[in-house]
Amino acid sequence: MNQQESDFKNINNYFIRVAVLITVTATFFYACESNIEKIKPFSSEENLPVLEAKNFETLYTDSGKIRFFIKTPKLLRFEPEGKPYLEFPEGIELIKYDDNQNIVSSITANYAKQFVNEKKWEAKNNVIATNIKGDTLKTEHLIWEENAEKIYTDEFVKIIRTDQIITGIGFQSDQSLENWKIKNPKGTIYITPETKQQNDSFEPDKIVEPLDLNFSSPKQ
Repeated sequence: MNQQESDFKNINNYFIRVAVLITVTATFFYACESNIEKIKPFSSEENLPVLEAKNFETLYTDSGKIRFFIKTPKLLRFEPEGKPYLEFPEGIELIKYDDNQNIVSSITANYAKQFVNEKKWEAKNNVIATNIKGDTLKTEHLIWEENAEKIYTDEFVKIIRTDQIITGIGFQSDQSLENWKIKNPKGTIYITPETKQQNDSFEPDKIVEPLDLNFSSPKQ
């Protein structure tokens, strides 16, 4: 083999090695890009809060009037795809006012979320709501729609009043929690102040024997 043929063979082998290297490199970067696309939704900034506040308190006003007061150990604000919401991962206390600035109801929960544009609230885990009369609602899930002016749940509920405890599945009420109705009543037990204190704990799996099944808030 002469020198010219040897040089040509070396050049040809060089270009083959370069082509293989380019192919392997392209495959590697394509694989990395595919993995990045899979990971992106989990590390995207859209899944991170744009605002975080601790020991947060605020008054919500409308037309110069206080509508409700909020207190929470921790508040997070998210804005995914133009659908902002507030999250209260460590619990919330909400107090509702009427047009005369009187307290009409209150709600506490271990977790809550507010969908800002929809004006919709969702409370979960040890939800306790009380109206101006002292009637107390206990449940594990409660929805409040501001525009529709209603509060409701499809979960088990217990309502503790001065002289009775009512249990059932499903609940709907106005925002003041005064005009309410249990969708599927399970039972009512009439109590004295002593027995009320003994039965004040929330036990979803313990339903009293049905006594008065068509129960709703009394008409004024």
